[in-house]
Amino acid sequence: MPTPVVRRLVLSLPALLLAPLAWAQGDAPVAARDGQVTLPYAEQKFTGSLGTTYLNSDPPQFPAPVTAPEGAPNVLLILLDDVGFGQFGVSGGGVPSPAMDKLAQEGLLYTRFHTTALCSPTRAALLTGRNHNVSGTGVITELATGYDGYTGIIPKDTATVAEILRQNGYATAWFGKNHNTPIYETSAVGPYDHWPNGLGFDHFYGFMAGDTNQLRPYLYENQTAIGTPQDPDYYVSVDLADRTIRWLGTMEAIQPAKPWFAYLAPAATHAPHQAPQELINSFAGQFDMGWDAYRAQTLERQKSMGLVPQSAELTARPDSLPAWDSLDDDQKRLYTRMMEVFAAFGAQVDQEVGRVLDYVAGLPDADNTLILYIIGDNGASAEGGFDGTLNENAFFNTYLMTVEDMLPRIDEIGTELHFNHFPAGWAWGVNSPFQWTKQVASHLGGVRNPMIVKWPARQQAGGETRTQFLHVIDIAPTILEAAGVAQPRSVNGTTQVPIQGKSFLTTLADAGADETRTSQYFEMFVNRGMYKDGWWAGSLAFEPWDPVRGAFDPMTAAWELYNLDEDFTQANDLAAERPEILESLKALWWAEASANKALPLDWRGAERFSAEFTGKPNLAGDRTTFVYPGRLSGLPEASAPDLKNKSFTVTAQVEIDNDASGMIFTQGGNTGGWAFYLKDGVLKAAHNYIDVEIYAVEGATPVTAGPHELVMDFVYGGGEEMGGAGTLALSVDGVEVARAEIPRTTPFKYSLSENQDIGSDTGTPVTYDYQAPLDFEGRLAEVVVELHR
Repeated sequence: MPTPVVRRLVLSLPALLLAPLAWAQGDAPVAARDGQVTLPYAEQKFTGSLGTTYLNSDPPQFPAPVTAPEGAPNVLLILLDDVGFGQFGVSGGGVPSPAMDKLAQEGLLYTRFHTTALCSPTRAALLTGRNHNVSGTGVITELATGYDGYTGIIPKDTATVAEILRQNGYATAWFGKNHNTPIYETSAVGPYDHWPNGLGFDHFYGFMAGDTNQLRPYLYENQTAIGTPQDPDYYVSVDLADRTIRWLGTMEAIQPAKPWFAYLAPAATHAPHQAPQELINSFAGQFDMGWDAYRAQTLERQKSMGLVPQSAELTARPDSLPAWDSLDDDQKRLYTRMMEVFAAFGAQVDQEVGRVLDYVAGLPDADNTLILYIIGDNGASAEGGFDGTLNENAFFNTYLMTVEDMLPRIDEIGTELHFNHFPAGWAWGVNSPFQWTKQVASHLGGVRNPMIVKWPARQQAGGETRTQFLHVIDIAPTILEAAGVAQPRSVNGTTQVPIQGKSFLTTLADAGADETRTSQYFEMFVNRGMYKDGWWAGSLAFEPWDPVRGAFDPMTAAWELYNLDEDFTQANDLAAERPEILESLKALWWAEASANKALPLDWRGAERFSAEFTGKPNLAGDRTTFVYPGRLSGLPEASAPDLKNKSFTVTAQVEIDNDASGMIFTQGGNTGGWAFYLKDGVLKAAHNYIDVEIYAVEGATPVTAGPHELVMDFVYGGGEEMGGAGTLALSVDGVEVARAEIPRTTPFKYSLSENQDIGSDTGTPVTYDYQAPLDFEGRLAEVVVELHR
């Protein structure tokens, strides 16, 4: 026992050591249901009595981790990509979905759930619980502008549900598609604030871009690039399911008492539509009826399943889309094959997500696992244009492929050789029974997606439907309420914009629960919608299959009006009959757009991909000379020198043996780009014009062994024109060895997912004259890229 002198010494220690701090000794900070509104929790400090040694001090107590509220469920959030309401069998479509069907029978199918009409915006709204413009993501990151609602940056004042859960005792992980990091922040130098790990996820495995080749993706684990898998049987959907299951198994083995939040975002069914050949062949002949008959058959199935009212009408085909019966045999053969590939792609992701669902169902705490399965981040995509395309990126460069371009390569559709996308008619078809498609926020075809929810511990029954009007911003507050976690007013020192979504948890046990969302604005590419108390006003700006956006006046654009309580499909425009309701909804839309940072409106198209045109940040900055000391892989296009619409020179200092092969420099891939390489000693270069044409040049004789200076020089001849012609020349040690004219070049974007590589090719080849990765054989001392503006 301390002597009186020692005791007096202890009592006279500064109050800083003795004052109660944050938590009573031995208590762990528990995420209380009464609301911890400031995150993070205060650090725990020792609050006992300190003596001169451990012998005369109170027992020590280590700071305890934050623990989630008692009974907090695990959460599995699944989000598919580019899915039509009438696509999968679970909602009456023609693509079988046994895994979804099973989950719907065990859970609840929501038939009036809504997204934003585009991927990045939906994902930002999903994670933050705020409207997409408030979340800084009014459009995909590649098209971002400098206005607050369109930066492509999720602001710190809209913390994600993952960050809130993580700081309240959850383990968090994200698998699959990101597309919520600014494109100029995705290189190896970061910054990493807006990567998944910076958005509240302990673990990330997936891809950063908006889409990816399903067989040759460029993958990341947390903040580390792990490159492109080389397994010839590799598919992204399989890999993501394996990784999700592995992480869940690790959690159960190491810390089974800790609840988890897993976000699984497969690439499917976004282009490219790719699947195993045997699965593609299994759909042969199943879509020969064409898109008109498909839509009618789908609506009948939806009615028989009780998913839509018996009075629901099939909406009309847009005048610009051809009737199936008007097509010639070549068109039907090509379009049908594209739909078969698309169906196989969908069937594969259903199988792979089904493996995850089966694994979760076998866990000890399966009954207390909340599953939210959102079947699409928007409607099916019409970005393949009228005829479909072998390269989605061609659409983004305002080029529409023709049947004549594609028919000779019909057997390659669905393989890694192309970034293929089906025709707009099929996108419209699988959005049955609604009008329009992805991008069109003014109509349900762009924004209504099915959703399945299962939480055995809270729902009363399975196999039922729910018809409450919901929006993607309602997911985050529903998860927080389920977890018993308060919505914070401050996160990491930043005062928060209040979460705009509303929990729909009451609907799990009560099919007749009151509507919680009675009003919602929509905007995408100036396609505008306003929902209020059962009425919907919509204004279409541009047809989604037209990549060229010309002059437009949003103040004089026509509006339509629908009573959704009586007209499930938006088949009957009541604008002329109820002008007073229409005018009030139009006025409300402008007020909501202003309040939610949706202004100013911007209807420009493909030119917004250009960083130079829009002023988006670029790590290349104003530099015109870039020196790379040897090999460098995986530099995203948005952080690399912009080679488009200008002259440039690539100079390499090498030392090689005879007959050497290897990639010197490449930017892009089979969707568009440049390659400068050696093959069997011969110096070669090629420009891939959006998978429409390959323009190649090569030396006449092999480069001899030894040190050399190898140069690729392109002189742009297009002037101010974008995508113009030029001349490509190759030289060895100052002597020109080849020259060729390049009749046209890619104007806006080589790819959404390919990289710039030096010393290898980490993605798909620019030309199939070589096979990636084509590692450089020899010494690649230096590569210098010079831009000539």
